[in-house]
Amino acid sequence: MTAPLILASGSEIRAQLLSKANVGYETVKPRVDEELIKRSLQAEGATPRDVADALAEAKARKVSLKRPEALVLGCDQVLDFQGTIFSKPESVEYARNQLLLLRGQRHMLLSASVIYQNGEPLWRHVGVVRLFMRQFSNDFLEGYLFRNFDSIRHSVGGYKLEEEGVRLFDKIDGDYFTVLGMPLVEILSFLTTRGELPQ
Repeated sequence: MTAPLILASGSEIRAQLLSKANVGYETVKPRVDEELIKRSLQAEGATPRDVADALAEAKARKVSLKRPEALVLGCDQVLDFQGTIFSKPESVEYARNQLLLLRGQRHMLLSASVIYQNGEPLWRHVGVVRLFMRQFSNDFLEGYLFRNFDSIRHSVGGYKLEEEGVRLFDKIDGDYFTVLGMPLVEILSFLTTRGELPQ
């Protein structure tokens, strides 16, 4: 790469995706008050898509101002259920309530990525995945929460598709990487077209 790539995120799964794609990068976790940004935007009537994009941009901009020479990749993911944004569940009860609302319904995951350099945005993309949750039983839900809460408390909606959470769904329309929180194909395409990765 002609410019260093910085992943402005503390997400292990995003780091793993870049590593497995053989993309060189370093990680800098930005100090951004995500909840404050989210609440402010929601108070202004911003759409879930705009919230995801703004959070990704805030992370990229924060790091880019300190490392202007680098390409800084900021990412964020928002769960949109009928216009309402779901957050990471802070308790088993919170996760249970979210999953009961989503049961038998469709929702969307919006995974935003923004690349900055010299304190300015170069590229942005918001990937959208539509997920249809099955009518799982209450017994399955309780067992699922018991087995998985330590992991799913770090994920919006209370599930991870790369783990047992995949059993909650009937149908998923969209890109797997976008579900994991990073539209990897589009990011790699941009970096390749720009000449940062070999053709």
